[in-house]
Amino acid sequence: MLFFTVIYSISKFLIIGVMLFQFGTILMTEKPNEQILKFSNGLSAYIYQIIQFLSFNSEQRPFPFSKWPNGTQQINTNSSDHLADQ
Repeated sequence: MLFFTVIYSISKFLIIGVMLFQFGTILMTEKPNEQILKFSNGLSAYIYQIIQFLSFNSEQRPFPFSKWPNGTQQINTNSSDHLADQ
């Protein structure tokens, strides 16, 4: 859990860097960088997985103990469904 707390702290700075890079790309080319869009989508899903794991809402350990998320996963915001499954 300490490992994922450190990764979460680092990922906050990484997402800021991605945001600034994408903003600069839009200013110069007037369109977003598709590869950065895909990476940031996966990164946001990864951050979500870390938060779910650290808050005991999921027992699945995030990357590197499982696959890197592709960003197309459904996010379950209804916690009562999770509790009903247990």
